[in-house]
This record gives sequence, structure tokens and C-alpha cells, in this order.
Amino acid sequence: SHPIAAFFFLAFRLGAILMYLLGSFFTDNFTLVFVVTILLLAFDFWTVKNVSGRLLVGLRWWNEIQEDGSNKWVFESAHPDRQGNSADARLFWWVLYATPVLWILLALTCIFTLKGSWLVIVVIAIILNVANVYGYTQCDK
Repeated sequence: SHPIAAFFFLAFRLGAILMYLLGSFFTDNFTLVFVVTILLLAFDFWTVKNVSGRLLVGLRWWNEIQEDGSNKWVFESAHPDRQGNSADARLFWWVLYATPVLWILLALTCIFTLKGSWLVIVVIAIILNVANVYGYTQCDK
């Protein structure tokens, strides 16, 4: 069990969502809400990609730029004999897949309410979350 990795896995994701949803209740400064939410999304992306995935499910991915300018995706998995914690794995996969769905619903809300500036935050969140979903889905194969 890796409670610290699980805590930060949830904290950055939940923090970004809560800042996006509730930030305007605490301040009228959209720029502050934007910057804090993007920072939390960036912390989440890096933590999931480099720490949480490795500790909670034994997977890691990254993208290398080749000398010819092309991209090469690299996938790493723990030794097959690794004893993983099923609660950690369940938490990781459920939250990994549920978060982009939530951001997509928030994007639809932005579109229907014509809040273009808020949609920028949501699009960035979707891109970062879908990149992790794609990377870990490929790793798990």
C-alpha cells in the first residue's frame, strides 16, 4: 500500500476540480483561479505520470523525441512477480478514467453557458488527463 502516493494522486486532481468549481466563490480574480487550477493540473499530470502510476500499479510511460524529430512512446512496467495492492490499483484506474469524463461534462457546461474563458481551463485539463489515460492504457497492454 502506498497511502502517500494515493493521497497526492487524489489531492491534485480534487484540488484542480475544486479550484475550478469553487474558486470564483472565494475571489473575483479569474486570473488567480486560472493559474492555480493550471498549476494543480500540471502537478497532477507530473505526479501521475512519474510517481503514482509507478507506485500504485507498477506502470510508467514517457515520450522521447528522436533525432529525426519523431516521437517515440516508451512504456515501462514492474516485474511480473511484483505484489501489487488491489485497493491501490482499483483506486488508480477508477479515478484515472473518471476524471476526464468529469472534465468533459464540465466542458459541455461551458459550451452551453457560453463561458469561453473557463473552457480554456477545461480543455487543458482534458488534454492532460487524456494523455495519462492513453499512456497508462498502452502500458497496461
